[in-house]
Amino acid sequence: METEVAGAAAAGMGGDFSLWSLFLRADPIVKSVMGILVIASVWSWAVIIDKSLTFGRIKSKSKKFEDQFWSGKPLDELYRKMRDRDDHPMARVFGVGMEEWSRVKGSGGRTDALVVGARERIDKMLNVSVSRELEKAESSLGVLATVGSAAPFIGLLGTVWGIMNAFQAIALTKDTNLAVVAPGIAEALFATALGLLAAIPAVIGYNRYSAALNSFAVRLQGFADEFSAILSSQLDERAR
Repeated sequence: METEVAGAAAAGMGGDFSLWSLFLRADPIVKSVMGILVIASVWSWAVIIDKSLTFGRIKSKSKKFEDQFWSGKPLDELYRKMRDRDDHPMARVFGVGMEEWSRVKGSGGRTDALVVGARERIDKMLNVSVSRELEKAESSLGVLATVGSAAPFIGLLGTVWGIMNAFQAIALTKDTNLAVVAPGIAEALFATALGLLAAIPAVIGYNRYSAALNSFAVRLQGFADEFSAILSSQLDERAR
């Protein structure tokens, strides 16, 4: 450890404080911290980009589907048209409801008990489908939450270790010259910066897409409730 610190102090005399040089002359602990933070940052940006594309696609396709759903076309015709294009949550929820509705129509039941049972099954199937679709949309958001909360503390570990190296360099060289302490301080600040660079976008992304998910959840549940009401009214008409 002392040899590594002395080497770092000697390297610091060269005055090269580029980011790559800071990484190369850091000791293994600080290098590990920096590597973890870089990986976490890349991972969180990948999730952010993926969620941006996913929610944008969901919003666009759901809007088109709602326009078709409320256009007045028969539900059976819309179901046949959308059966092979259920590539977004709202269409899949619609498909689940129509499948159950098709089974109800094929059963031939007309009693009040059968109608009530069919209505309950449709409601349950729609609610399960909504929950499943929201769970899919929520996937990977936990990565952003974890990076946003953990990255500053991981960076803090590198900061503390870098400052320890700076003090050990002072003890070994018995010199408080800036050239002696600068490498350790620079490593510490670099680790701190990496922690913040990883955490800030992750927190912003998590808040943004959590809000988008909550908004879509209200929209999807509202559609499921309205769709259930339409099927329920058709059940009542068939029971008469």
